Amino acid sequence: MTDEKIQNIRNNTEKAECYFSKKLAFTLGPVELKELAEEKNIKIIDVRLKSDYEVGHIPQAVSMPYEELESRLNELNKDDLHVVYCYNNYCHLGARASLLLARNTYSVMELSGGFKTWAEEFHFAVVQ
Repeated sequence: MTDEKIQNIRNNTEKAECYFSKKLAFTLGPVELKELAEEKNIKIIDVRLKSDYEVGHIPQAVSMPYEELESRLNELNKDDLHVVYCYNNYCHLGARASLLLARNTYSVMELSGGFKTWAEEFHFAVVQ
């Protein structure tokens, strides 16, 4: 894309509104997750390897490694909001898992930054 095309997109406030609305609807940060975790109808899903989950995970999270997720959908409740996380900003397992859940009509959000942001940047509690 040329700089001019990028500038035109950047100046289009309708596109910006659409983008940020979607971002806020389907992602959340560690602070929001910590507050949201106190609600009843939320399921926090760790899609990392089981061995990494066992080393440490977000409180209340259940281990459902990405490779197992599709075969374990029957363990989830469609009335719940599902918050998915993986390793870090560069890991796409969370996005892939979120897409899988959405395609199967589960309400879903992805934790921005994954476990690394939760544990190392925000220093929130982890279960070991």
